[in-house]
Amino acid sequence: MIIENRLKELGIELPTPPTPIASYTSYKIVGNLLFVSGQGPIINGQQLFTGKVGKERTAEEGYQSAKYCAYNLLAQMKKAVGDLDNIEEIVHLKGFVASADDFYGQPQVINGASDLMMEVFGDKGKHTRCALGVNVLPTDITTEVELIARIK
Repeated sequence: MIIENRLKELGIELPTPPTPIASYTSYKIVGNLLFVSGQGPIINGQQLFTGKVGKERTAEEGYQSAKYCAYNLLAQMKKAVGDLDNIEEIVHLKGFVASADDFYGQPQVINGASDLMMEVFGDKGKHTRCALGVNVLPTDITTEVELIARIK
């Protein structure tokens, strides 16, 4: 209940975990590691951010888009392990940013997801990370983020 209380303090209500749009599973547990597939800024079926950062979207909108991806990561983790207190730590996060050719601020955009993990989990939310710029993402979403967590 510690993490659930933390979510309430932050004013976060987790969305319904989205279902995959292709031939894959939303998450997989291997030993004590939880792998969560890439999540987009789609909350309860509504796509919130589309377009490229540096063109149709600002870096701040990209940051918010990545934050919404992290809400879905949290929802998938909860679905996978039942209670977010069963997450020992966030190990790795990988973020993709649909970027204009001359946009180079991918790390700052993906901070939207990283910052949320650290707000929710504290020191256990610190993780290794990769932030990549890509030409296009599925359904024209602005960001996509996946993660690996260690479970208790």
